[in-house]
Amino acid sequence: MTWHRLLGMALRSLIRNRLRAALTTLGVVIGVGAVIVMVAIGEGAQRVIEQQIENLGTNLIVVTPGSTTVGGARQGAGSASRLTTEDAEFLQRETQLLAHVSPVIATFSQIVGGDGNWRAPISGVDVDYFEIRDWEIAEGRAFDASDLQGKRKVAILGSTVASQLFGDDSDPVGASVRIRNVPFEVIGVLAEKGQTADGGDQDDVVLAPYTTVQTRLSGRQFVAQILGSAYSAEEVGEAQEEVALLLRESRQLGSWEEDDFTVRNQTQIAEAAAGTTETMTVLLASIAGISLVVGGIGIMNIMLVSVTERTREIGLRMALGARGSDVLSQFLIESLVLSAAGGLLGLLLGAGSAFVLSLSTGWAVSLSVSTILVAMGFAAVVGVVFGFYPARRAASLDPIAALRFS
Repeated sequence: MTWHRLLGMALRSLIRNRLRAALTTLGVVIGVGAVIVMVAIGEGAQRVIEQQIENLGTNLIVVTPGSTTVGGARQGAGSASRLTTEDAEFLQRETQLLAHVSPVIATFSQIVGGDGNWRAPISGVDVDYFEIRDWEIAEGRAFDASDLQGKRKVAILGSTVASQLFGDDSDPVGASVRIRNVPFEVIGVLAEKGQTADGGDQDDVVLAPYTTVQTRLSGRQFVAQILGSAYSAEEVGEAQEEVALLLRESRQLGSWEEDDFTVRNQTQIAEAAAGTTETMTVLLASIAGISLVVGGIGIMNIMLVSVTERTREIGLRMALGARGSDVLSQFLIESLVLSAAGGLLGLLLGAGSAFVLSLSTGWAVSLSVSTILVAMGFAAVVGVVFGFYPARRAASLDPIAALRFS
Protein backbone atom coordinates (compact mmCIF):
# COMPACT_ATOMS: atom_id res chain seq x y z
CA MET A 1 0.00 0.00 0.00
CA THR A 2 1.41 3.39 -0.99
CA TRP A 3 2.31 5.96 1.63
CA HIS A 4 -0.15 8.59 0.37
CA ARG A 5 -3.05 6.12 0.76
CA LEU A 6 -1.87 5.29 4.26
CA LEU A 7 -1.64 9.02 5.01
CA GLY A 8 -5.19 9.57 3.73
CA MET A 9 -6.51 6.74 5.88
CA ALA A 10 -4.67 8.10 8.93
CA LEU A 11 -6.07 11.61 8.38
CA ARG A 12 -9.65 10.30 7.97
CA SER A 13 -9.30 8.32 11.18
CA LEU A 14 -8.07 11.37 13.09
CA ILE A 15 -10.78 13.63 11.64
CA ARG A 16 -13.48 11.18 12.81
CA ASN A 17 -12.14 11.72 16.36
CA ARG A 18 -11.08 15.34 16.02
CA LEU A 19 -11.74 16.32 19.64
CA ARG A 20 -9.70 13.44 20.99
CA ALA A 21 -6.94 14.15 18.48
CA ALA A 22 -6.89 17.84 19.49
CA LEU A 23 -6.64 16.99 23.18
CA THR A 24 -3.89 14.47 22.43
CA THR A 25 -1.77 17.03 20.59
CA LEU A 26 -2.19 19.55 23.43
CA GLY A 27 0.67 18.03 25.40
CA VAL A 28 2.99 18.28 22.40
CA VAL A 29 1.84 21.87 21.73
CA ILE A 30 2.64 22.91 25.30
CA GLY A 31 5.96 21.03 25.28
CA VAL A 32 7.25 22.47 22.01
CA GLY A 33 5.95 25.94 22.90
CA ALA A 34 7.71 25.85 26.28
CA VAL A 35 10.98 24.71 24.71
CA ILE A 36 10.80 27.48 22.08
CA VAL A 37 10.12 30.19 24.69
CA MET A 38 12.86 29.03 27.08
CA VAL A 39 15.50 28.70 24.37
CA ALA A 40 14.49 32.03 22.80
CA ILE A 41 14.96 33.77 26.15
CA GLY A 42 18.31 32.05 26.71
CA GLU A 43 19.62 32.86 23.23
CA GLY A 44 18.41 36.44 23.57
CA ALA A 45 20.25 36.83 26.87
CA GLN A 46 23.39 35.38 25.30
CA ARG A 47 23.20 37.85 22.40
CA VAL A 48 22.84 40.73 24.86
CA ILE A 49 25.86 39.53 26.86
CA GLU A 50 27.95 39.24 23.69
CA GLN A 51 26.98 42.78 22.71
CA GLN A 52 27.80 44.07 26.18
CA ILE A 53 31.19 42.32 26.12
CA GLU A 54 31.91 44.01 22.78
CA ASN A 55 31.02 47.35 24.40
CA LEU A 56 33.80 46.82 26.94
CA GLY A 57 36.35 47.76 24.32
CA THR A 58 38.39 46.68 21.33
CA ASN A 59 40.90 43.79 21.64
CA LEU A 60 40.62 44.26 25.39
CA ILE A 61 43.08 42.89 27.95
CA VAL A 62 42.27 43.25 31.66
CA VAL A 63 44.80 42.95 34.47
CA THR A 64 43.41 42.56 37.99
CA PRO A 65 45.23 42.10 41.29
CA GLY A 66 45.19 38.72 42.98
CA SER A 67 46.09 35.06 42.41
CA THR A 68 48.20 35.12 45.57
CA THR A 69 48.57 32.39 48.18
CA VAL A 70 47.52 33.39 51.68
CA GLY A 71 47.71 30.93 54.59
CA GLY A 72 48.13 28.04 52.18
CA ALA A 73 44.96 28.96 50.25
CA ARG A 74 45.20 30.27 46.69
CA GLN A 75 43.27 33.50 46.26
CA GLY A 76 41.37 34.52 43.14
CA ALA A 77 41.52 37.64 40.98
CA GLY A 78 40.88 40.81 42.93
CA SER A 79 41.86 39.20 46.24
CA ALA A 80 44.82 41.51 46.85
CA SER A 81 45.22 45.22 45.98
CA ARG A 82 48.77 45.09 44.72
CA LEU A 83 48.63 46.66 41.28
CA THR A 84 50.12 50.15 41.21
CA THR A 85 50.32 53.08 38.83
CA GLU A 86 54.02 52.21 38.43
CA ASP A 87 52.99 48.84 36.97
CA ALA A 88 50.79 50.60 34.42
CA GLU A 89 53.51 53.12 33.56
CA PHE A 90 56.03 50.29 33.14
CA LEU A 91 53.68 48.55 30.69
CA GLN A 92 53.24 51.80 28.76
CA ARG A 93 57.01 52.19 28.39
CA GLU A 94 58.01 48.60 27.63
CA THR A 95 55.13 47.03 25.70
CA GLN A 96 55.53 46.20 22.02
CA LEU A 97 52.12 44.60 21.43
CA LEU A 98 49.73 46.92 23.25
CA ALA A 99 48.43 49.97 21.40
CA HIS A 100 47.01 51.56 24.55
CA VAL A 101 47.36 51.13 28.32
CA SER A 102 45.43 52.77 31.14
CA PRO A 103 45.30 52.24 34.91
CA VAL A 104 41.89 52.48 36.56
CA ILE A 105 41.74 53.94 40.07
CA ALA A 106 38.26 53.36 41.45
CA THR A 107 36.51 55.23 44.23
CA PHE A 108 32.94 56.13 45.12
CA SER A 109 31.61 59.52 46.18
CA GLN A 110 28.71 61.95 46.36
CA ILE A 111 28.70 64.41 43.46
CA VAL A 112 27.03 67.78 43.84
CA GLY A 113 26.30 70.02 40.89
CA GLY A 114 23.58 71.64 38.84
CA ASP A 115 20.22 71.21 40.56
CA GLY A 116 20.96 67.97 42.38
CA ASN A 117 23.41 65.50 43.81
CA TRP A 118 24.17 61.92 42.92
CA ARG A 119 26.32 59.15 44.34
CA ALA A 120 28.34 57.43 41.63
CA PRO A 121 31.62 55.58 40.92
CA ILE A 122 34.63 57.76 40.11
CA SER A 123 37.24 56.26 37.79
CA GLY A 124 40.69 57.77 37.47
CA VAL A 125 42.00 56.83 34.03
CA ASP A 126 44.64 57.69 31.44
CA VAL A 127 44.00 59.41 28.11
CA ASP A 128 44.23 56.00 26.40
CA TYR A 129 41.14 54.79 28.27
CA PHE A 130 38.77 56.21 25.66
CA GLU A 131 40.51 54.32 22.85
CA ILE A 132 40.64 51.09 24.87
CA ARG A 133 36.95 51.21 25.70
CA ASP A 134 36.05 52.60 22.27
CA TRP A 135 34.06 55.25 24.14
CA GLU A 136 33.12 58.41 22.31
CA ILE A 137 32.52 61.85 23.77
CA ALA A 138 28.97 63.01 23.06
CA GLU A 139 29.52 66.60 24.23
CA GLY A 140 32.66 68.59 25.01
CA ARG A 141 36.08 66.93 24.91
CA ALA A 142 38.20 64.27 26.55
CA PHE A 143 41.05 65.26 28.83
CA ASP A 144 44.55 65.20 27.33
CA ALA A 145 48.15 64.61 28.41
CA SER A 146 48.49 68.15 29.76
CA ASP A 147 45.45 67.61 32.02
CA LEU A 148 47.03 64.38 33.22
CA GLN A 149 50.47 65.85 33.88
CA GLY A 150 49.06 68.98 35.50
CA LYS A 151 46.70 66.93 37.71
CA ARG A 152 43.92 69.24 36.64
CA LYS A 153 40.53 68.98 38.27
CA VAL A 154 38.53 68.16 35.17
CA ALA A 155 35.81 65.54 34.85
CA ILE A 156 33.78 63.79 32.17
CA LEU A 157 30.30 62.68 33.18
CA GLY A 158 28.51 59.54 32.12
CA SER A 159 25.09 60.20 30.61
CA THR A 160 23.28 58.89 33.71
CA VAL A 161 25.23 61.20 36.05
CA ALA A 162 24.75 64.18 33.71
CA SER A 163 21.01 63.52 33.59
CA GLN A 164 20.68 63.19 37.36
CA LEU A 165 22.64 66.37 38.09
CA PHE A 166 21.66 68.69 35.25
CA GLY A 167 18.52 67.17 33.71
CA ASP A 168 17.99 65.61 30.32
CA ASP A 169 17.94 68.84 28.28
CA SER A 170 20.78 70.77 29.93
CA ASP A 171 24.36 71.06 28.69
CA PRO A 172 26.69 70.46 31.66
CA VAL A 173 29.91 71.22 29.74
CA GLY A 174 31.67 74.10 31.46
CA ALA A 175 29.73 73.69 34.69
CA SER A 176 31.33 72.92 38.03
CA VAL A 177 30.65 69.89 40.24
CA ARG A 178 31.99 69.08 43.69
CA ILE A 179 33.38 65.63 44.46
CA ARG A 180 34.30 65.22 48.13
CA ASN A 181 34.24 69.01 48.38
CA VAL A 182 36.81 69.28 45.59
CA PRO A 183 35.59 71.42 42.66
CA PHE A 184 35.88 69.82 39.20
CA GLU A 185 35.15 71.42 35.87
CA VAL A 186 32.93 69.34 33.58
CA ILE A 187 34.67 69.22 30.20
CA GLY A 188 32.61 66.50 28.52
CA VAL A 189 29.76 64.00 28.56
CA LEU A 190 30.26 60.38 27.48
CA ALA A 191 28.17 58.71 24.79
CA GLU A 192 25.72 56.14 26.15
CA LYS A 193 27.04 52.59 26.59
CA GLY A 194 24.13 50.85 28.33
CA GLN A 195 24.25 48.00 30.81
CA THR A 196 27.09 45.65 31.60
CA ALA A 197 26.79 41.86 31.39
CA ASP A 198 25.84 41.71 35.09
CA GLY A 199 23.17 44.42 34.78
CA GLY A 200 25.22 47.40 35.97
CA ASP A 201 24.87 50.82 34.37
CA GLN A 202 28.05 51.71 32.46
CA ASP A 203 26.83 55.29 32.07
CA ASP A 204 26.65 55.83 35.84
CA VAL A 205 30.28 56.93 36.12
CA VAL A 206 32.55 59.96 36.30
CA LEU A 207 35.95 59.88 34.58
CA ALA A 208 38.88 62.06 35.63
CA PRO A 209 42.69 61.96 35.14
CA TYR A 210 44.08 59.18 37.31
CA THR A 211 46.78 61.53 38.64
CA THR A 212 44.07 63.87 39.93
CA VAL A 213 41.95 61.10 41.45
CA GLN A 214 45.03 59.61 43.09
CA THR A 215 46.15 62.85 44.75
CA ARG A 216 42.82 64.60 45.36
CA LEU A 217 40.28 61.84 45.99
CA SER A 218 41.63 58.37 46.78
CA GLY A 219 45.14 59.03 48.11
CA ARG A 220 46.17 55.47 47.23
CA GLN A 221 48.87 54.13 44.94
CA PHE A 222 46.96 50.93 44.30
CA VAL A 223 44.77 50.60 41.19
CA ALA A 224 41.65 48.50 40.71
CA GLN A 225 42.78 47.22 37.32
CA ILE A 226 44.92 47.95 34.32
CA LEU A 227 43.31 47.94 30.89
CA GLY A 228 45.15 47.36 27.64
CA SER A 229 44.26 47.13 23.99
CA ALA A 230 46.16 45.00 21.47
CA TYR A 231 46.85 46.30 17.98
CA SER A 232 44.69 43.60 16.44
CA ALA A 233 42.46 40.70 17.45
CA GLU A 234 45.07 38.23 16.16
CA GLU A 235 47.68 39.61 18.56
CA VAL A 236 45.56 39.49 21.72
CA GLY A 237 46.99 36.15 22.85
CA GLU A 238 50.59 37.23 22.35
CA ALA A 239 49.89 40.58 24.00
CA GLN A 240 48.41 38.80 27.00
CA GLU A 241 51.58 36.73 27.40
CA GLU A 242 53.73 39.85 27.01
CA VAL A 243 51.76 41.66 29.73
CA ALA A 244 52.28 38.78 32.13
CA LEU A 245 56.03 38.71 31.47
CA LEU A 246 56.41 42.49 31.81
CA LEU A 247 54.43 42.57 35.05
CA ARG A 248 56.58 39.81 36.52
CA GLU A 249 59.61 41.88 35.58
CA SER A 250 58.09 45.08 36.98
CA ARG A 251 57.22 43.37 40.24
CA GLN A 252 60.56 41.54 40.40
CA LEU A 253 59.00 38.12 40.84
CA GLY A 254 61.41 35.20 40.98
CA SER A 255 61.04 32.15 38.77
CA TRP A 256 59.80 30.17 41.79
CA GLU A 257 57.10 32.71 42.64
CA GLU A 258 53.59 32.58 41.27
CA ASP A 259 51.87 35.51 39.59
CA ASP A 260 50.20 37.85 42.07
CA PHE A 261 47.97 39.24 39.31
CA THR A 262 45.51 37.90 36.76
CA VAL A 263 45.54 38.71 33.04
CA ARG A 264 42.42 38.00 31.00
CA ASN A 265 41.36 38.92 27.51
CA GLN A 266 38.01 39.88 26.07
CA THR A 267 37.34 36.38 24.71
CA GLN A 268 37.84 34.78 28.12
CA ILE A 269 35.49 37.28 29.73
CA ALA A 270 32.87 36.61 27.05
CA GLU A 271 33.22 32.83 27.40
CA ALA A 272 32.79 33.01 31.17
CA ALA A 273 29.63 35.11 30.87
CA ALA A 274 28.21 33.09 27.98
CA GLY A 275 28.94 29.78 29.75
CA THR A 276 26.61 30.67 32.60
CA THR A 277 23.85 31.67 30.19
CA GLU A 278 24.25 28.49 28.13
CA THR A 279 23.99 26.34 31.25
CA MET A 280 20.81 28.13 32.31
CA THR A 281 19.34 27.81 28.79
CA VAL A 282 19.99 24.06 28.72
CA LEU A 283 18.46 23.69 32.19
CA LEU A 284 15.32 25.62 31.24
CA ALA A 285 14.97 23.77 27.92
CA SER A 286 15.36 20.42 29.72
CA ILE A 287 12.62 21.31 32.17
CA ALA A 288 10.38 22.43 29.31
CA GLY A 289 11.23 19.21 27.43
CA ILE A 290 9.66 17.17 30.22
CA SER A 291 6.24 18.45 29.17
CA LEU A 292 7.02 17.27 25.62
CA VAL A 293 7.71 13.77 26.94
CA VAL A 294 4.43 13.92 28.86
CA GLY A 295 2.75 14.84 25.58
CA GLY A 296 4.34 11.77 23.98
CA ILE A 297 2.94 9.57 26.73
CA GLY A 298 -0.47 11.05 25.96
CA ILE A 299 -0.05 10.08 22.31
CA MET A 300 0.86 6.52 23.29
CA ASN A 301 -2.16 6.27 25.59
CA ILE A 302 -4.62 7.50 22.95
CA MET A 303 -3.09 5.29 20.27
CA LEU A 304 -3.47 2.22 22.51
CA VAL A 305 -7.12 3.15 23.07
CA SER A 306 -7.50 3.56 19.30
CA VAL A 307 -6.03 0.12 18.65
CA THR A 308 -8.50 -1.43 21.09
CA GLU A 309 -11.48 0.40 19.57
CA ARG A 310 -10.48 -0.56 16.03
CA THR A 311 -9.57 -4.19 16.64
CA ARG A 312 -12.37 -5.54 14.39
CA GLU A 313 -11.46 -3.03 11.68
CA ILE A 314 -7.83 -4.16 11.84
CA GLY A 315 -8.86 -7.81 11.70
CA LEU A 316 -11.09 -7.19 8.69
CA ARG A 317 -8.35 -5.34 6.81
CA MET A 318 -5.84 -8.11 7.49
CA ALA A 319 -8.37 -10.76 6.44
CA LEU A 320 -8.79 -8.90 3.13
CA GLY A 321 -5.05 -9.01 2.46
CA ALA A 322 -3.51 -6.09 4.35
CA ARG A 323 -0.05 -6.87 5.64
CA GLY A 324 1.15 -6.27 9.17
CA SER A 325 3.56 -3.66 7.83
CA ASP A 326 0.60 -1.73 6.35
CA VAL A 327 -1.17 -1.66 9.72
CA LEU A 328 2.10 -0.69 11.44
CA SER A 329 2.68 2.13 8.96
CA GLN A 330 -0.87 3.45 9.29
CA PHE A 331 -0.70 3.77 13.08
CA LEU A 332 2.80 5.20 12.96
CA ILE A 333 1.63 7.81 10.45
CA GLU A 334 -1.30 8.71 12.71
CA SER A 335 1.11 9.19 15.61
CA LEU A 336 3.46 11.27 13.45
CA VAL A 337 0.59 13.45 12.21
CA LEU A 338 -0.46 14.11 15.81
CA SER A 339 3.06 15.02 16.91
CA ALA A 340 3.77 17.08 13.77
CA ALA A 341 0.54 19.05 14.14
CA GLY A 342 1.33 19.59 17.82
CA GLY A 343 4.85 20.65 16.91
CA LEU A 344 3.67 23.25 14.36
CA LEU A 345 1.07 24.67 16.73
CA GLY A 346 3.64 24.65 19.55
CA LEU A 347 6.09 26.52 17.32
CA LEU A 348 3.51 29.22 16.60
CA LEU A 349 2.54 29.38 20.27
CA GLY A 350 6.16 29.54 21.45
CA ALA A 351 7.23 32.19 18.92
CA GLY A 352 4.16 34.30 19.67
CA SER A 353 4.65 33.97 23.43
CA ALA A 354 8.33 34.93 23.14
CA PHE A 355 7.39 38.01 21.09
CA VAL A 356 4.70 39.08 23.59
CA LEU A 357 7.09 38.45 26.49
CA SER A 358 9.72 40.62 24.83
CA LEU A 359 7.24 43.47 24.31
CA SER A 360 5.80 43.31 27.83
CA THR A 361 9.02 42.87 29.82
CA GLY A 362 11.68 44.34 27.54
CA TRP A 363 13.66 41.09 27.62
CA ALA A 364 15.72 40.28 24.56
CA VAL A 365 14.64 37.10 22.77
CA SER A 366 16.24 35.37 19.81
CA LEU A 367 14.89 32.43 17.83
CA SER A 368 17.31 30.68 15.50
CA VAL A 369 16.52 28.27 12.67
CA SER A 370 18.49 25.53 14.44
CA THR A 371 16.28 25.88 17.52
CA ILE A 372 13.15 25.51 15.41
CA LEU A 373 14.54 22.45 13.62
CA VAL A 374 15.61 20.80 16.88
CA ALA A 375 12.19 21.40 18.48
CA MET A 376 10.34 20.02 15.45
CA GLY A 377 12.74 17.10 15.19
CA PHE A 378 12.23 16.28 18.85
CA ALA A 379 8.46 16.39 18.35
CA ALA A 380 8.76 13.95 15.42
CA VAL A 381 10.96 11.63 17.47
CA VAL A 382 8.36 11.70 20.25
CA GLY A 383 5.70 10.69 17.72
CA VAL A 384 7.75 7.75 16.44
CA VAL A 385 8.98 6.53 19.84
CA PHE A 386 5.64 6.73 21.63
CA GLY A 387 3.63 5.62 18.61
CA PHE A 388 5.71 2.56 17.76
CA TYR A 389 4.46 0.30 20.56
CA PRO A 390 0.74 0.84 19.80
CA ALA A 391 1.45 0.42 16.06
CA ARG A 392 3.42 -2.78 16.70
CA ARG A 393 0.62 -4.09 18.87
CA ALA A 394 -1.92 -3.40 16.14
CA ALA A 395 0.25 -5.07 13.48
CA SER A 396 0.71 -8.21 15.59
CA LEU A 397 -3.01 -8.85 16.11
CA ASP A 398 -4.31 -12.24 14.96
CA PRO A 399 -6.92 -11.59 12.22
CA ILE A 400 -9.34 -14.33 13.41
CA ALA A 401 -9.17 -13.21 17.05
CA ALA A 402 -9.54 -9.61 15.96
CA LEU A 403 -12.73 -10.39 13.98
CA ARG A 404 -14.23 -12.11 17.02
CA PHE A 405 -13.43 -9.09 19.24
CA SER A 406 -16.49 -7.18 20.46
